[in-house]
Amino acid sequence: MYIIDSYGIAVLFCLVTMICWGSWGNTQKLAAKNWRYELFYWDYAIGILLFAILLCFTLGSIGSGGRSFMDDIVQVEPGHVASALIGGVIFNASNILLAAAVSIAGMSVAFPLGVGLALVLGVIINYIGAPKGDAVMLFAGVALVAVAIICNGLAARGRDTEGSSNTRKGIILAAVAGILMSCFYRFVASAMDLDNFEQPTPGMATPYTAFFIFSCGILLSNFVFNTLAMRKPFVGEPVSYSDYFRGSLGTHMVGVLGGCIWGLGTALSYIAAGKAGAAISYALGQGAPMIAALWGVFIWKEFKGCNSATKRMLALMFVLFIIGLSLVTVAGNC
Repeated sequence: MYIIDSYGIAVLFCLVTMICWGSWGNTQKLAAKNWRYELFYWDYAIGILLFAILLCFTLGSIGSGGRSFMDDIVQVEPGHVASALIGGVIFNASNILLAAAVSIAGMSVAFPLGVGLALVLGVIINYIGAPKGDAVMLFAGVALVAVAIICNGLAARGRDTEGSSNTRKGIILAAVAGILMSCFYRFVASAMDLDNFEQPTPGMATPYTAFFIFSCGILLSNFVFNTLAMRKPFVGEPVSYSDYFRGSLGTHMVGVLGGCIWGLGTALSYIAAGKAGAAISYALGQGAPMIAALWGVFIWKEFKGCNSATKRMLALMFVLFIIGLSLVTVAGNC
């Protein structure tokens, strides 16, 4: 399998992760013109699994380092399989709530709040599980991100003129999504031997296998979580499976593309974790709120017409996110 051999490349992979995690929401925004997010989410989950399969039989099966995908998956112990599956289930529960928050409050509100909160809590959880890097610098960066989240919330409040009740619902959903999202990565990381991708501990998974099992957990749990979301939507009328099958091929492919974008980011994060450590890899990837906010503010114009105070709060959010993520990056190489 392909294994990275330097911290610099690991950071580069994590930055691509950040871009992917912050950009997949654009596909939901595109599909939302004529497609409910609950229906979009089926194609999104399918896209993640399809990308995982493609990756496992390409990068996961080439090279002389580590174990190839087929050799690896047959020897993974049931406990580690369960851990990666649980990670997929937890992530899916959180991400469906995040998708609902995006549909209600927009990318520039839902992502900074939900994913930013996941960053703060997730770094703590992952650092306790696998400490790596300078703790003081790491948590100083996390603290700045936490302040950036507060700034985003204040900006969202300043933006509200009409439909504030729905925006508050979106904020609550994003917050719950963030709390859940902070937990999933640790389950997946514990299924892998982060200290030795070259000669992984027997019974543990390579990052490619862990990503595949994780993706299965997402799709399988979708039959429970998304079915509930379809029947009891947070906003709007219920939708059915017949509505899904009436969608055009182009509409379905937008969702699959969203899943592939997110899947690429997640796979690179797992691959980078061996060199960067789980906490650093997770934290850099969770810089996605800044990317999503940029899309929401400048492309989708979600803060169009807001006052100068709100604009200043948004600018402060971006600055704090950038400084905080820079500290996290440097912390991993100390």
